[in-house]
Amino acid sequence: MKNVFIMEHPLIQHKITRLRDKDTGTAEFRAIISEITMLMGYEALRDLELTDIEIETPLEKTMSPVIAGRKQVIVPILRAGLGMTDGLLKLLPTAKVGHIGMVRDEETHVARSYYCKLPGELDERVIIVTDPMLATGGSAIDAISFIKEKGGVKIKFMCIIAAPEGIEKLREAHPDVQIFVGHTDRQLNDNAYIQPGLGDAGDRIFGTV
Repeated sequence: MKNVFIMEHPLIQHKITRLRDKDTGTAEFRAIISEITMLMGYEALRDLELTDIEIETPLEKTMSPVIAGRKQVIVPILRAGLGMTDGLLKLLPTAKVGHIGMVRDEETHVARSYYCKLPGELDERVIIVTDPMLATGGSAIDAISFIKEKGGVKIKFMCIIAAPEGIEKLREAHPDVQIFVGHTDRQLNDNAYIQPGLGDAGDRIFGTV
């Protein structure tokens, strides 16, 4: 599918297996989320624009490339998306960080927003939205819609586990957004949880199981 990128790197797949294991503890789970995000980030950020600047090495002056434009923006969807922020900040230490809070109604499975705080000049920045799980797609669709309403144009979405239903809905709602997925799982169950999945990512990241 256009604009959908499924990560097949052996290191990513190996680490996802550790995430799935119910015996993986909070500290290890949190660390692996960050590691996977950083590995995925190399691929997701490969199209950042460059510009040449003059620097001086110990031997001579030379022109050398740096990332062009305004600082990138990382936007985790609260709360689980916070677990992916550290991995991206290791790649982009000067990036801005916004936040969008979404909560899912357990009966209707529909997400609603309760918080949104974003930096300025969004139209001039590359924006990376993060959420470990893409289930129905509702939270991601709404979060990206909020960002677009604030002026965001160059938007990428990163998740570690996705259901086919969520990928398709997000792709249809925002065909201009690049979607980076660590692994596509089998399906959603009757409660709209991903199977086989890894449980509630937020609970496992923050130890609130």
